[in-house]
Amino acid sequence: MPHMVIANTLKDGRVVFLSNDGSWTAAIADGELAQDEPAASSLLANSKSPANINVVIDPQLIEVNETDHGRQPTAYREYIRAYGPSVRNPG
Repeated sequence: MPHMVIANTLKDGRVVFLSNDGSWTAAIADGELAQDEPAASSLLANSKSPANINVVIDPQLIEVNETDHGRQPTAYREYIRAYGPSVRNPG
């Protein structure tokens, strides 16, 4: 199953994904996918490089499915982090 790296920015706590060029993006569609375990381990190691230490906190691998509707994390917690609250504010 494909994996991605998810983290939160230190500056404002936004959820971000590690992209192909090593930068961080708020769009899950722009995050880099790792198709196997060695690639996923390498991706996670890259996310913890010295250049990222003061940019993000707690980078983690998450499993994702690619569907007709885009990438979707398999864990509900990560889905909420990627796409927002499960209950909308009526106001």
